Amino acid sequence: MTKKKHLTQRQKQRISDNAEKRLRQHKNKQLESVDDDAFAGAETGLILSRFGQHADVEASDGQVVRCNMRRSIASLVTGDKVIWRRALQPTGGIDGVIDAVESRSSVLLRPDFYDGLKPVAANIDLMIIVSAILPTLSLNIIDRYLVAAEITGIKPLLVINKIDLLTTDEQAAIARKLAIYQNLGYPYLLVSAKTNQGMTELLAYIQSGTSIFVGQSGVGKSSLMNTLMPGLDVQTQDVSTNSGLGQHTTTVSRLYHLADGGNLIDSPGIREFALWHLTAEEVTRGFNEFIPWLGRCKFRDCKHISDPGCAIQHAVEIGQISAERYDSYLKILVSMAQDKPNHF
Repeated sequence: MTKKKHLTQRQKQRISDNAEKRLRQHKNKQLESVDDDAFAGAETGLILSRFGQHADVEASDGQVVRCNMRRSIASLVTGDKVIWRRALQPTGGIDGVIDAVESRSSVLLRPDFYDGLKPVAANIDLMIIVSAILPTLSLNIIDRYLVAAEITGIKPLLVINKIDLLTTDEQAAIARKLAIYQNLGYPYLLVSAKTNQGMTELLAYIQSGTSIFVGQSGVGKSSLMNTLMPGLDVQTQDVSTNSGLGQHTTTVSRLYHLADGGNLIDSPGIREFALWHLTAEEVTRGFNEFIPWLGRCKFRDCKHISDPGCAIQHAVEIGQISAERYDSYLKILVSMAQDKPNHF
């Protein structure tokens, strides 16, 4: 007589979980087959904004429809191109369903302390890195965004806002600081949403493709949006006089169409753009002037910090790489170790 094998508690739980999973899948298939009868044929659309399990989809005819997402969709963000279907009997509320997301040409990811990497927007052609001269112009934060741009393959544009608060001589001093970026092939603009300085040039950059504003809270992204698109009335918030930090004014990413062409995405402001999700090697390659010197160090595992025979340090010494950018690189490496959550 064969002795009956007893299951462990873990095995019993696994069997129970698998049974529940099969039941959920069966119910979902039944629901979706019923849902199929309630919707029209598939069509393409553009995600203007997402709210939890719902999203605003812009149809090819320009109509905006709020839709549910299929459970099978793992990720959906502003700028995504999707396959969706309209409800045959619109209710004025949730009037469509998103079935699938098309392949992305690019995606901007933001590291979140609790949730890991979170996509912010997709299919972006230009990353407009907005900085302000108050309380001070931080080149290190600019460098963080430039690393993100290089890693994601999105072309960057540096925009220094609130330039009207500076004298002519102070503006010239800022321009001298930014010359290092221009020499590296990164264009920049000095602008003012208040006086319209530089706004014509900024509009010219935006009018082809899809651009996204990124930058710390309080640097004036919403004010720039209002200037570029009169009547939009995006909520703005001044920099705190106590902390010198801005307050969050945009809570979800939103895509807007400009009257003369081009799309613009306004993204939630963040006070610091962390890079702890990257490796040190990725950050190194995010500094494009370092790349010609890589592979020329004395040791293959060179960390480019204090290693003897480091080609990058040699390039700094002979003026081929700026000391300011190299110092910024070292600060980023230190911050990566400090910022990385223990649970990742």
